[in-house]
Amino acid sequence: MTTPAALKRIADTIWELPMSYKEGMLVPARIFASEKLVKEMDAGVFEQVCNVATLPGIQRYAYCMPDGHWGYGFPIGGLAAMDPGSGVISPGGIGFDINCGMRLVLTNLSAEEVLPRLHHLVDRLFARIPTGVGCHGFVKLKQDEFRQVAEQGSRWCLKHAYATHEDLEMTEEGGCFSGADASDVSVKAVERGFNQLGTLGSGNHYCEIQVVQPHNIMDAERAEAFGLTMVPNQVVIMFHCGSRGFGHQVATDYLKLFLGVMERKYGIKIRDRELACAPFHSPEGQSYFSAMKCAVNMAFANRQVILHRIREVFSDVFHKSPEELAMRMVYDVAHNTAKLERHTVNGRVKELLVHRKGSTRAFGPGAQGIPKCYDKTGQPVIIGGSMETGSYLLAGMSSGADAFFTTAHGSGRTMSRHEAKKQFRGDKLQHDMEQRGIYVRTDSFGGLAEEAGAAYKDIDEVVLTTELAGLSKRVARLVPIGNIKG
Repeated sequence: MTTPAALKRIADTIWELPMSYKEGMLVPARIFASEKLVKEMDAGVFEQVCNVATLPGIQRYAYCMPDGHWGYGFPIGGLAAMDPGSGVISPGGIGFDINCGMRLVLTNLSAEEVLPRLHHLVDRLFARIPTGVGCHGFVKLKQDEFRQVAEQGSRWCLKHAYATHEDLEMTEEGGCFSGADASDVSVKAVERGFNQLGTLGSGNHYCEIQVVQPHNIMDAERAEAFGLTMVPNQVVIMFHCGSRGFGHQVATDYLKLFLGVMERKYGIKIRDRELACAPFHSPEGQSYFSAMKCAVNMAFANRQVILHRIREVFSDVFHKSPEELAMRMVYDVAHNTAKLERHTVNGRVKELLVHRKGSTRAFGPGAQGIPKCYDKTGQPVIIGGSMETGSYLLAGMSSGADAFFTTAHGSGRTMSRHEAKKQFRGDKLQHDMEQRGIYVRTDSFGGLAEEAGAAYKDIDEVVLTTELAGLSKRVARLVPIGNIKG
């Protein structure tokens, strides 16, 4: 890829495009990347992050994380904090899969105990957790009941015996963004979402059985605090999914609304229609913020119900209760949201509206809003790699304040889904992975081909870059042995 001539290297892992690069930029664009990663970024990343820099109310910089690649509106891996008084809210800065996120769950099982039953375990997970486009969940809800889920998130799951109090404590914002009002959500969105609770969906969503090998622990103290040192070669479960068709429809509805009022009513002109926005404190902006929170809460509940299913399967296969198997959560963290948070800008603490699009909150040690047990370590950060290579558990760092305590969310694509399907065959990939010790069940061989490891950036390079940039500190690398995908 060719990088813009105006791109300047500020530090080993920090690059910048000045406000003069594109007309209308209100702040510079800042990109966190190694030299290798910045050269791999497609041209659209640089154009999109600079378009973000033109949005009203933006503070400090428009950012892109090391896993950045072309997206809708913002680049995936994008970050922008707005002054809520003068700034805007943009669905393109949050994404269609609102609160797509990661959850990591412990067990006290070793790989040696799991491997003899791995095929049975993966097959049972595949049977109990619906995957694929348009799949329906086992929780049967009426539409009005689903609206309660959208307003209450994981709290609804607690009331209905799908969650524990500790699960909520180990979920970002306790598994519920307050202020969600389901009356701000369209009937069509509810129709698309009410039967999808407890489903993975398709695309890059997955549920993976992983092993914490002792030589892959990089920070022993934090690994112990996060529960990763119960037994050698400890088995953990990581899964990745979001708000399904419900969140997609919320985004679609409000993009259409914002395009109708943005310039005509509020006089806002933007360089890219995909960045359609509204003043945060406008009626339209507040309605979207509420509807977005509904989708956030649905996604938290979705992952919580999936966790309930995972516990059932492990309990059945190993003939022990989830408590006996120590199936506790490490954390659940979102990577497609907008949130009001307090951050320091120019020496003054301000409330800001932080858009994270394919980027992850990464609060450092002592931060408000993380579980007390993580006061000394910083917030757990879960960064998923490709199904062939592995994933990482990291921790937020105090130095992350320079980027509003935000880090990467995955390895980031280097190849489009279309190109990956041209280059790889899903059935062959499944066979090759099993030969390498990774048993995969999928709803679609085409979907599996899209997720080939070669279609993604080097996860080791991405997470090392986040550490060198002071965004998040590596704790452990997690190696896959089993996976279910849509």
